[in-house]
Order: sequence, then structure tokens, then C-alpha cells
Amino acid sequence: MTRPYAPGYSIPTELLLKAYASGVFPMAESADDPEVFWVRPEMRGVIPLDAFHVPKSLKKVIRQGRFDIRVDTDFAGVIDACAEEREERQSTWINAPIREAYIRLFEQGHCHSVEAWREGRLVGGLYGVKLGRAFFGESMFSRETDASKVCLVHLVERMRERGFMLLDTQFTTEHLKRFGAMDVPRGRYEKLLQEAVKGEADFGP
Repeated sequence: MTRPYAPGYSIPTELLLKAYASGVFPMAESADDPEVFWVRPEMRGVIPLDAFHVPKSLKKVIRQGRFDIRVDTDFAGVIDACAEEREERQSTWINAPIREAYIRLFEQGHCHSVEAWREGRLVGGLYGVKLGRAFFGESMFSRETDASKVCLVHLVERMRERGFMLLDTQFTTEHLKRFGAMDVPRGRYEKLLQEAVKGEADFGP
């Protein structure tokens, strides 16, 4: 189900947080489109934290320590990189109202980024919204092979250590299914969500 949002306006952060708490999130048709619409999928992607799978090849990359993993040091850089056009994706759903709203959420402590750095360059990362004991993954990017995957592993380890319950991926992809992502019906998802937003977990800096 989608519902359009009036074009040309900023998205209030209070509205965004209420939307996430009820299972709704915003998207745009393209980066140049000033309109935002709200999405509440019939099937929702999640990664069960206790069933997260790390491929053997990725474990080797992590052991090599190829990337310097940081948290919340360049949130704007991460969201801008996620919005970049790439060979495999010519358009993005991150438009100006969405970018501005999530930067405000970050400044208020409700958004976080996990970043992969190499030789002083931001080469991969992901960002999302934190609410209660839930983390809503928004987007990820890689400028070097495996950079975003290593960030995802770090995210899950952090969530496990700090008492999180729910990792929302919005939708599933073949890429995410390799890590254990699965689709759950809306009714089941909303029960998981209600439980997760009751408590509190500290994502931390």
C-alpha cells in the first residue's frame, strides 16, 4: 500500500518515527522526483539475528582486516554514496526530502551509519533508523568488493551485543538471502515490530 506525500515539503522527523513504529517507510520514484510516498508491504524483509549467516569467503575477508570499520563518522557521506548512480542501478529512491529528513534523524540520534574505510577513503557502508530495539536498514553501498558486506556483519554483531531484537531490511534480495534474510507476512512482522519498539537498546557511537 502506498500513499503520496505532498511534494516540495520536508518530512517531519516526528512523522518519520511514528511511521516506522507502525510499519511504514517513505520512498521516492527517483532522486529528481520531489514527491515522497509511503510504503507498507504485504511481505516484509527481515534478517533474524539468531540465524544470521556469514559466508566462508567473507569470514576470510574479515580476518584479513582489509577495512577499518567505523560508526557514525560520516553519515552524510554514506547516504550520498547510497544515492549515487551505479552501473547496476541507474536510479535511486533517495531524493532531497528523504536525504534531509534522515540527516536530521541522525543529528537527533535516531539514525546511524556503519562505514568501511580503506587508506583514508570511505569505500562502503550502510545506514538505517534505530527505534527501541529495532534497526531499520535503509540502504548500503560498496566502492570496493565486500565493503558493504563487512559492514553488515559488524551491524549484526553490534545488534546482538546490545540487546536488539529486529533487523528490518524492508525487502529481500538474493544478496541479502545469502545472509539469512527472509520474507514475513505483514501481520507477523507487525507483531515483531510491536515487541521490538517497546524496549530500548543503545546503538552507541
